[in-house]
Amino acid sequence: MKGEKLRLLTIFGTRPEASKMCPVVLAAQANPNIDSLLCVTAQHRQMLDQVLDAFQVVPDYDLNLMQPDQSLAQITASILQNLDPVLKRVNPDWVLIQGDTTTVMATSILCYYNRIKIGHVEAGLRTGDKWQPFPEEINRKIASVVADLHLAPTEHSRQNLLHEGIDPNRIVVTGNPAIDALRIITSQPVPLEVNKLLSDHDIHENGKQLILVTAHRRENFGKPLEDICAAIKFLAIKYKEQYHFLYPVHLNPHVQEPVYQLLSNVSNITLMPPLDYLPMVHLLKMAKLVLTDSGGIQEEAAGLGKPTLVMREVTERPEGVSSGILRLVGTDPKRIISNTIQLLEEEQTYQTMAQANNPFGDGYAAEKIIKAVLDFKD
Repeated sequence: MKGEKLRLLTIFGTRPEASKMCPVVLAAQANPNIDSLLCVTAQHRQMLDQVLDAFQVVPDYDLNLMQPDQSLAQITASILQNLDPVLKRVNPDWVLIQGDTTTVMATSILCYYNRIKIGHVEAGLRTGDKWQPFPEEINRKIASVVADLHLAPTEHSRQNLLHEGIDPNRIVVTGNPAIDALRIITSQPVPLEVNKLLSDHDIHENGKQLILVTAHRRENFGKPLEDICAAIKFLAIKYKEQYHFLYPVHLNPHVQEPVYQLLSNVSNITLMPPLDYLPMVHLLKMAKLVLTDSGGIQEEAAGLGKPTLVMREVTERPEGVSSGILRLVGTDPKRIISNTIQLLEEEQTYQTMAQANNPFGDGYAAEKIIKAVLDFKD
């Protein structure tokens, strides 16, 4: 039976969701007016757990749904089947979801079925192309259709929602809790494994500098990822004495196989398993330049003032491009190479990007999100 406190159930399943929602969970737990509960689907398992550990957050419900190489249909069906009993058991006043994962899409449908109010964190991101990113663009649009409260990270995201006919009284601009997470994590000591990694590859103030690479998006599987690898290989050979390229490689075999085949024999490229969130953030903080097709890293790099080349054709975070901290370069090797060379060899161009304003928030989005839920009047 519900008491006087608002019963809030936060649900997420992947590492990116966890890194953004753990600050929100902590803020909810600290609020005396909220009975806060957490359910994880574990759509990702290992990558999810290390984020929970970094923030010392313990789930109340763990569905443990990850299976090797499962399809989108399989994980969707599994979430629908296994999460529904949890919603019925908890009977929350509100459910909080974040972003655009399969967990978000399936949870939003289940909350609709169960007549539970939904707050959608990081609402309003759009590319306008249903295939890019795939399947995230449609996942977040489905969440927007059924959400009761849209917690938009920026004014641009708010405008996207207004253009889709969302009631302005249901939209609150909060900033992105990814920046909250950075504030929390960068205040912690640099992990020993990071110091060892830098030392092993002579990356330090008077040695080589670090270029951090991530590429794993589904829409880049196949030739686009091969083209990205070709560009990285060219750049690594060109800057063999000056830069070391570190590429934590996603566990998906569609990523692992081409990346290791094309890049494993280059001396100043280190391929390694995905890094835990804590060391990844500290490496990001130390990087000279970031090459990525990730969504979350675009925000994190902006929060740390790191010039970033986005290896996608479109981005749902155009605020970063407009501010100047991000540059959209696609997957054409020539564009990746030419833009990287410009940033590494033209100091003024590099500094202009590095000193651009961060458009994604002040690092206190979590408290604003919790306040918006408590203040909501239907």
